[in-house]
This record gives sequence, structure tokens and C-alpha cells, in this order.
Amino acid sequence: MRGAKSAKWVAGTIVIALAATACGGSDSGSGGGSGSAKAGGTFRMGITEPVAIDPYNAQESEGTLVASNLFTGLYLPTADGQVVPALATSKEVSADGKTWTFKIKQGTKFTNGEPVNAEAFIRGWNRVAQKSAASDVAYHLAGIAGFDQVQAGKATSLSGLSAPDPYTLQVKLSAADFEFYIKTTHTVFSPVPKVAGDAKNKTYNEAPIGNGPFKMQGKWEHNKSITMVRNDDYGLTKAHLDKVQVDILNSNNGVTLEYQGFESGQYDWARMPTPQLPAAKAKYDAQGEWIAQDTNGMNYLLPVTDNGPLKDVKARQAVSYAIDRDAIIKGVFQGMQTKSTTILPPVFKDVYQKDLCATCVKQDKAKAKQLAAEGGLKPGSTIQVAYNTGAGHEEWIQAVKQQLEDVLGVKVQSVGKPFAELLADEQKAGASGLYRYAWGADYPTPDNYLYPLLDTASINKDASGKVTGDNRARYSNKAFDDLVAKARATKDQAGRNALYKQAEKVALDDQALIPLWNRTQLRLANTKKFANIKLDFHEDPNLAEISLK
Repeated sequence: MRGAKSAKWVAGTIVIALAATACGGSDSGSGGGSGSAKAGGTFRMGITEPVAIDPYNAQESEGTLVASNLFTGLYLPTADGQVVPALATSKEVSADGKTWTFKIKQGTKFTNGEPVNAEAFIRGWNRVAQKSAASDVAYHLAGIAGFDQVQAGKATSLSGLSAPDPYTLQVKLSAADFEFYIKTTHTVFSPVPKVAGDAKNKTYNEAPIGNGPFKMQGKWEHNKSITMVRNDDYGLTKAHLDKVQVDILNSNNGVTLEYQGFESGQYDWARMPTPQLPAAKAKYDAQGEWIAQDTNGMNYLLPVTDNGPLKDVKARQAVSYAIDRDAIIKGVFQGMQTKSTTILPPVFKDVYQKDLCATCVKQDKAKAKQLAAEGGLKPGSTIQVAYNTGAGHEEWIQAVKQQLEDVLGVKVQSVGKPFAELLADEQKAGASGLYRYAWGADYPTPDNYLYPLLDTASINKDASGKVTGDNRARYSNKAFDDLVAKARATKDQAGRNALYKQAEKVALDDQALIPLWNRTQLRLANTKKFANIKLDFHEDPNLAEISLK
């Protein structure tokens, strides 16, 4: 989810290639890695505290960084949006789009020696689906037959999963989904060994035993560090790095600490505080250590649509019209971002509908005031805008706050919280107002924006009213849900794309999200010491491919 060159990819042209580099490859020696790449070295970086590194609940960039390097599933997303086989050697789908059959590469194992077979995948997926797991990413499995029964506690295993033989995985879906195999690139679809136990196994949660290019050294030292070392028994192409040292930084100033650490030589990879972007570019671009990459990510304000001051669509439209995106991009980001007028990112070229969000194209103070009055957002009303600290958001949040107060006459409370607390706050029963929100695709299809963020099935409220899915806006519209379901059941890519476009329009007519800017990720990378450093599909460093120079 996060290069001197801009990498752009097209979701409408997903390439499946049984390439040797994706499905296997041999080790060139005792030190790991393959080909002419030089093995060895420790790659050092900083992140803020993840929610989870166990695949059952790994969700944001920090958790995904670790989980995706500890585990390998059926397929992998490449940085440019292709989907390539990992442990899947073949796939078949029935004519009705409801039954998928995967053949699994034989001979690979977890780092404790257990075999990675069809049962390992079934074990991992069942573990996630349990209601007791309270997984925020379990909804990715919702299309598998029996998911609702497991979530309700009426069954302990997904009825749609079976293993006709040890290395064949059959998946029956409750509804047609011709893109199901793409979804299996998400870490939630990882296999797990028997020792994993249930999702609340703290020992495993903090030191997951996986089958990926790296393995844990010790356990997750909360708020301190995570250390991964190369898995020399990896069943596919081995990593080159000896070790990845991940420091967990204070969430209040994490980006600043990353930047300072890079400047001092402590870190090999870093984000930068927004005010430092021009100086950092001027210094490091000339040295070949500046990465600027257009990615699949998007930035929004998330309005809670079922409660509070933004329950009325006109109030949400008023907020969007009141924001001067161009001024913020010029003044705060020094022109290093581009304005968003859609929910889906422009890298989805086959479905991109520029300026679909009429309220996003240009600030309109008169329309903003009119819609606020009609939507019950009266002058003097209070709106909370919450954001995660330590990630460079403070400056633009303050700009949005000032614009909303100046245009609408409302009182805006900007509340900064550590990332984990912000995510929990979005989920709580009775949440209201606005949240800083960003989304990078978990897998390369428009469905991965529309379904998780906006489908009614992705709200997943528990008895207390807490939301355990990613539809934190609590947006619900049957017309939208029906279009997404119809797209999934459409075998033809062009037909699916047409339905995705219709669904996006429905959501923007309802102002279910408030688009701000597309995502251009900016990083510093130690290219003097390391070769082949890039952003991967999840906007993290491509750890399994980096090598010493």
C-alpha cells in the first residue's frame, strides 16, 4: 500500500503468469537469495505500533508489512498490480462462478517443519472466520459458503472449504464471484500451522510461525521492536537480506523520528514530515535516494452516516464543498499531491471517472452554506475531525478545520490520537463526525474499494453497536449493494467494470465518503547500500527482493 520512477498499474489488465520467479526458483548458495544479487545485510526501518501481525487481524500498513513477509498464500500482488501465483500451481472456476479449485505447490513447509497443504489453508481461513476472533478483516472471507453460520456461532468451520486430496483446495461460494482468486492475495487468506491454535493464542499472535520469506526472531516487543530474519527453508525464491530490524516508534512523532533516523544513518527507509518534503527532495533526489510513486491508495474524510451531524447527505455535501483542496495541496503539500474527485483511484484506468464527485472539483462557499442549512448543519454546530498522530497529517487537518469553520460557521474539534486508538474510535458504538481515512487496495480490483468500504455487509456491527468491518462510515444502500453483487457475478471484465462505475456513482451521490487527494507516496531509501529498493503493492518496502550492493 505505499522509486525514483512513478509506477502506474491498470487493474483492468490483471496478468496471471506462472513465472519461475513467482512460483519457485533455486537458491544460489548458502546465504540466501538467487541469481547475481548479493545476500546479507540488515535493513532497518521504523513504524508505529501495529494492530496485529498475525494474519487473522493484520489490517493496516504496519501489520501488513510484517504479516506479508512471514506468510505466503495462493497468489501475490506485484507492485504494478498484476496477480501472480505463489503456492497455487493452477486454478479452475465453475461456469456459475461459485466453485474454485486450486492446486497447491507440494513440498513447502512452515518454519516449524509442518507441511503447507490444503488443510493448512482451511485451518487458517476457519480460524479467521470464528466470531470469537473478532477479526476486522474476516469479511474478506464472507463469500465462502458457511461464513454466516460460523460468524453466528452455529458452526465451527466453513462448509464451503474441502480438500479432495492433500494438495487440492476446493472453495464453494455462497454467490458467484469471478474475482475470488484475486482476493486470496490478502494476508487473511494465509495458511497456518496446527500450533497456531485459535485466533486468541497470544503466544502465536506475538510470534507467528509462518511460511514466508522471513521468520520472526524472538517475539513482537510491543511499542519497541519486531525483528525478522531470512527463512532459509522458504519454498519459493529466497530473500537476500539476513535481517529486517523494525523499530516501533512513538505514534505522536513517528514520521519525524523516521526522517531523523534516516538522516543520522539509523534507518534505511523513511517517511518525512510534510513541512520537510521540499528540503528532503532537494537533498536526496539528486543522490538517488528519493522515491516518488503514484500508488493505488486514496485519501478521504470519512463521515459517519448513521449518527451525528453528518447523518444527512446534504450536510456531508456541504462539508465537501467547503474544502479548498487546491489550496491545501499548494500550501501544505507544496504541490506534491493531486486532487481526488472519485472514490476509486486513477490507476484503475478502466473504471476511472474523473470529476464524478461534483462537490470535490472546486470549493463553492455558497453551495456549501446552502446545503448545510438544508442538511441541519447549523452555524455553531460542533463537528469532530479525528486523525492519527505522528504520520504527517497535522498540517492539512488544521487547514481543513479552518476552512470548515470559516465557510460553514461550525466549530471543529480536531482530535489527534495514536493510530490504533483512532481505528478503535472509528469502530465504537455511537461514533460521529469526521475521521481522517485512507485506503490502499488489499488486492488489485475496484471491488476491494467498493465492497469493504461501502457495502452493508462490511459494517458487521456486534450486539453493542461496535463495527468490526471496514465500512466505518456505516453507509448502507441496497442499490449500491446489488450493483456490487451483480459485478461479482459477471464473468466478463468489461461488464464488471460498467457495474463498478454505476456503484461508485451511487455512493458519491450519497457522499458516502469525501475524497480529498489521490496518493503519491514519498519515501527515502538507502540506495547507496542496498539494491532494488522499491515500494511494494502495499506501499511498504519490497523486503523479500532487496539485496546488498
